[in-house]
Amino acid sequence: MTATTAVPVRPAKQPKARGQRDKPEKWGSPVTYFIALLLIAVCLAPVVYIVLGGFRTNSQISTNPAAFPSPWVFKNYAAVLTSTTFWGEFANSIIVALVSTIGVVVLGVMVSFVIARYDFKFKGAMYSLFAAGLMFPMVIAITPLYLVIKDLGLVDSLFGLIVPQVAFGLPTTVIILVPFLRAIPNEIEEAASIDGASRLGFFFRMVIPLAVPGVVTVAILSFIGSWNNYVLPLYILNSQANYTLPLGVQAFSSQYSTDTAAVLAFTSLAMLPALIFFAIFQKRIVGGLTGAVKG
Repeated sequence: MTATTAVPVRPAKQPKARGQRDKPEKWGSPVTYFIALLLIAVCLAPVVYIVLGGFRTNSQISTNPAAFPSPWVFKNYAAVLTSTTFWGEFANSIIVALVSTIGVVVLGVMVSFVIARYDFKFKGAMYSLFAAGLMFPMVIAITPLYLVIKDLGLVDSLFGLIVPQVAFGLPTTVIILVPFLRAIPNEIEEAASIDGASRLGFFFRMVIPLAVPGVVTVAILSFIGSWNNYVLPLYILNSQANYTLPLGVQAFSSQYSTDTAAVLAFTSLAMLPALIFFAIFQKRIVGGLTGAVKG
């Protein structure tokens, strides 16, 4: 006769009574929230000061620099918005940022696809080369970069800004996109091949839609980086007709150094597009970077 072992039976989980709610999550440490709010205040305070300063007069700023506008003055912003110089520099920044972003995204996706999906000799060395590009910012290479652009005859032209920005934007793009493209299952590619899709067909029909979060992330980072770039235009551009907004802010500040309120208005309008762009797409950036880490 064999002995049987009694297996304890766990009681079934009782459903929650009607009206019973989950307990609210406990708040974290007040110190954490205080530090977070302090950092937010440190980051926002200069931006708020610049924006509000454009609504003041020079006498208000000199009398009480930390006060709110009283009364509010709109002529500083009106003068900037009716200036052909501002809109010309705005157009130059838009052209450079858009073309640079398109170049970074198109070339970055193609390079990342090859590195992520194909095996070939020196594949690891190529990826390491792009990773090493993150350690060499544009400021370090600005002198030899200027000499190369001068030899190519691209000094004082918008194209002379676009080419280096695309080149220096590729390392970040490749590092972000390669994990996205590696995470695509091989079964999808095999199924597409069985259905008669070529490699290019698989790339355009499957890879691009699946990599949209990463593509959007690198596009946003490239656009904002190009919009805020100051050092390269400072070296490349000579005529004010080709100035971008960061360089235009410096020129305007030098020309109207005694008119502090007008300088603040020009500066706030110059940085406003990048702030709005970043505020709208910040979730896309976080989601894209998170996906890259998971991949």
